[in-house]
Amino acid sequence: MLSAGATLSILFVGMIVVIGGILGFRLHAFLALILGALIVGILTPAASIEYDAISRSAVKVVSHENDSASVTFLLASGKKKGVHEGSSFLVVRPNLDAGTVDEVARLHVTAITTEKQGDKIVERAHARVVDPSEYEWQTDDRVVTPTARLGAQASAKETIGERVAGGFGSTCANIGILIAMASIIGKCLLDSGAADRVVRSAMNFLGEKKAPVAFLSSGFLLGIPVFFDTVFYLMMPLGKALCVRTGRNYLLYILTIVAGATMAHSLVPPTPGPLFVAEQLGVDMGVMIVAGCIVGTFTAGFGYLYAVLINRMCVLPLRESADVSLAELTAAAQRDESELPPLWMAVLPIVLPVILIAGLTVLERKPLGIELPPAAMQIAETLGDKNIALVISAAIAMFMLVWKKRTTREQLAHAVQSALASGGVIILITAAGGAFGKVLQQTGVAGLIRDLPQSSPVVIIVLAFLITAAVRTAQGSATVAMITAVGILAGLSSGGQLGFHPVYLALAIGCGSKPIGWMNDSGFWVITKMSGMTEGEGLKYVTPMTTCMGFVGLAVIIVGVLLFPMA
Repeated sequence: MLSAGATLSILFVGMIVVIGGILGFRLHAFLALILGALIVGILTPAASIEYDAISRSAVKVVSHENDSASVTFLLASGKKKGVHEGSSFLVVRPNLDAGTVDEVARLHVTAITTEKQGDKIVERAHARVVDPSEYEWQTDDRVVTPTARLGAQASAKETIGERVAGGFGSTCANIGILIAMASIIGKCLLDSGAADRVVRSAMNFLGEKKAPVAFLSSGFLLGIPVFFDTVFYLMMPLGKALCVRTGRNYLLYILTIVAGATMAHSLVPPTPGPLFVAEQLGVDMGVMIVAGCIVGTFTAGFGYLYAVLINRMCVLPLRESADVSLAELTAAAQRDESELPPLWMAVLPIVLPVILIAGLTVLERKPLGIELPPAAMQIAETLGDKNIALVISAAIAMFMLVWKKRTTREQLAHAVQSALASGGVIILITAAGGAFGKVLQQTGVAGLIRDLPQSSPVVIIVLAFLITAAVRTAQGSATVAMITAVGILAGLSSGGQLGFHPVYLALAIGCGSKPIGWMNDSGFWVITKMSGMTEGEGLKYVTPMTTCMGFVGLAVIIVGVLLFPMA
């Protein structure tokens, strides 16, 4: 077990390796994260690894009594199967001086009680110390089964490579299929013209005067399955073409596209950042989608108001850019809509997984006391599984590409291969972030903020936001910032002691990835180069907007966690 100073030092070294590797040595994010994980793993002693594993498997001690002869514990054992009268538990304690984790007492369960708390049945195991009789409880003590103690000791004996690979593999198991399918969906939406149809339909419905609202809403919708850079690549020519027709509001079009797409990128799965954060914090994907859309509505709405205001005060001229000429823009604006798929089919691959996943979440909570028959519930659980839902949507997107574009099998295979090549890089980066997060947690970093759950929820939310914002500002990538921050903060939600639903913590991390985008962010260069902005204009117009959107999201989350904690 490390001291607080040693834990902070290792955390600092790990973050310097990742951020310095990306910025100073121009390492790929995957390599920087793996290198950081290896170095943190080397510096972490076996006792810290053992104590981290014990803390994860320990039962929750909700009360204890000390007297001259014995100690009585009240253990929350509802999630511990096989606990009965006579069961044995161990009390272990870190020994900082010796650098070990010692067994300090043995317990026997004397009684099991059950009580109802709201809609939940809570089981409690009452245990008594049998050896030694003079034992007294300390803050760092953990109560585990003998089997869990042996498992923790085995974890401490793993090599550095095994620990890093374990974190990498478990992350791939959780998010690999989702990111791969989301990549296929995004590629097929682009190649089939479905994404173009979504944007044009929104503009046709709202009218030319409401084109900024169309850009905002389309950007947010497309930003759910499609990466931000790709959404901007798709929509920017449409914004330019509209400016050619109207001769004004170019800055407004740019900023509304950014405002919509950038928030979905950080708040709504299956985009890799929020997907990974939700997995690490144990947040149901359906809950994360719904909550991300709610917070995203407020932040994107603020972005729209900001864009309208700044557009009235400033004028950004339409300039030639390397990606497309003004002549090509005019041609794109006149593209025949008969070449595009119908709207219902265009939005189906985006909306269907949201309905299936969020629908299962609602059904599991038995709204209005309605409970489906077992067979129907089994079907809902299968279709609502996040992996199955994304596979179905990817299949629909591929069918749409083949049907509308008359794509051959070879062309479809090439499109899927291209999508998986892009998605594979994201999977590597995200899984490397999972490995980095695992070894960070093994240092005992969660212990540094152990007292936060007893503090105001606002303190925890603000801390999560600021940690993510600091990493984002330093190294540029919003996704890497979210991965790094959740690696530090994941321990807060594992014990179930937050006092509020962990989705708020996930949302705070997502909003914290918005400040501050500048020249070290690839998205900053995509926006400026494709729009024809200078670097100074990007810092003047885009950076303040995204930063303020992050803080607006933070304010919404604080209000939510105070009024509707959903503990």
